[in-house]
Amino acid sequence: MKKVLSMILVLVMIFSLSTVTMAADDQVTITIVHTNDTHARVESGNGIIGFAKISTKVNELREANPNLLLIDAGDVFHGQTIATLVRGESIAKILNVMKYDVMVPGNHDFNYGQERLLELKDMLDFPMLAANISKEDDSQLLDGYMIKEIDGVKVGVFGLSTPETAYKTHPKNVEGLTFDNPIEKAKEMVALLKDQVDVIILVGHIGEDEGSEFTSKKIIAEVPGIDVFVDGHSHTLKPEGEMVEETLLVQAGAYDEAFGIVNLTLVGGKVTAKTAELFTVEDAVDVVEDPTVIAAIADIKAANDLITNVLVGTTSVMLEGTREVVRAGESNLGNLITNAMLYESGAQIALTNGGGIRASIEAGEITVGDVITVLPFGNYIVTLDVLGSDLILALENGLTDYPAAKGAFPHVAGIKFTFDPSKPAMSRVTSVIFEGKEIDPNAYYSVATNDFMAAGGDQYTSLGISAQTGQYAALDEALIAYLETVDASTVAVEGRVNVVEAVAPEEATETEMYTVVSGDMLWKIAQKFGTTWEKIAEVNNLSNPNLIFPGNVFIIPAN
Repeated sequence: MKKVLSMILVLVMIFSLSTVTMAADDQVTITIVHTNDTHARVESGNGIIGFAKISTKVNELREANPNLLLIDAGDVFHGQTIATLVRGESIAKILNVMKYDVMVPGNHDFNYGQERLLELKDMLDFPMLAANISKEDDSQLLDGYMIKEIDGVKVGVFGLSTPETAYKTHPKNVEGLTFDNPIEKAKEMVALLKDQVDVIILVGHIGEDEGSEFTSKKIIAEVPGIDVFVDGHSHTLKPEGEMVEETLLVQAGAYDEAFGIVNLTLVGGKVTAKTAELFTVEDAVDVVEDPTVIAAIADIKAANDLITNVLVGTTSVMLEGTREVVRAGESNLGNLITNAMLYESGAQIALTNGGGIRASIEAGEITVGDVITVLPFGNYIVTLDVLGSDLILALENGLTDYPAAKGAFPHVAGIKFTFDPSKPAMSRVTSVIFEGKEIDPNAYYSVATNDFMAAGGDQYTSLGISAQTGQYAALDEALIAYLETVDASTVAVEGRVNVVEAVAPEEATETEMYTVVSGDMLWKIAQKFGTTWEKIAEVNNLSNPNLIFPGNVFIIPAN
């Protein structure tokens, strides 16, 4: 009997060892589907995939591989009427229907205030993570990380939000919060997780904008050990991701133009392969929308429609709010909005930022919903007593990146100004005319702006130090009231913003000047004049030849 028991014990041990060896050699594939910067674009059409089609594709991928993580990298709760009317709750409902696994908050997710963000977090069926947001008592606003076991593989996920949130949402929304150095926090998270998990995923609303102090690539360069960095904020399209050091960096543009699919292969608990691709709006043409998501959207819209379908005006022309236009020049819609600010407040001058104008209004009837889509942030009008020299500084702040698009680009009423983009940043304004005369740097002016800028948002620090004299209606409410008194079609681009035209160098006698129109690309312009885009870029000092906008005036060099 002892011999029999001994033989059984030996067999059990051999079987156990072989099982462990087999498990260690098993191959596991983990699929990551990621979205970012959707800005509440939940419905398909006009270059948008829509959440219902994304959901269908995710369900197909889940059926093919249950080892799937659905991740959002921020800026999801705000940006469209369907979200703003209920302060993000509608988006939380849709994300739950789609069965997201984790998200990080973007700067615009704070637009309803930090208290509302925490309420939205509690509405979610999954974690919202950010390791680098500290409260005044040094506690964390949100959990920093989570560990999830998937088919025997331990996956660690941590989140980071951009420190730019401090001025890329209303400062009051983040009052008392500190956005800690994301590089140092990433080091802490990797050190904490590396001995506990097989895979480390960083979900960040950080981005790749060169002007940012912290970028995803800077973090990767300083922090080894991150397997995948799911990024957002800069609206960057990465068709196959990008290997940076040993980290796969992925991002899927913005506004549902695409979403990302990453596949990680692990053997024996070690990552052996990483692949990334984008599923684009073209790929989604024949995808059938998920009926559960469609039903959720329909319920939300039915409740919202009672408010948004109210007619407030008409226009016989399109009111231009395209991102590339309002962040780089004057537009009829920008003029209409600033006119409404003067009408509401009685101020002498109005100033608002192009980044706050989020859509155009097509010719035809104008509804409450249209206005809210244009002005979705819920900002209200504030009047300030602003010193003339501080007003000039405010205009300079909005013009630093010209001709590149910038959210702080100034739209005005009550004044006209001229600037010279060939001059150094913060010394470009050459003239500001108020009531037919140059503005007095030593005099005070009543300026209506939005509460975001009045608090120093978009780096309008010279407004942030000005004395506040009044608070008025929300921008959308003021525009609705103004539309009852004016024909929107009569408000035009009228030279409130004037650019000093570039002058060709004296030695370049055989040159021409060309003004960019909608649809132009630098190579097309070069082809038209029988030259090369490289020559045009060189003579016009273009740091990024892909960033050209209607209204730009270029020197065309002689062949």
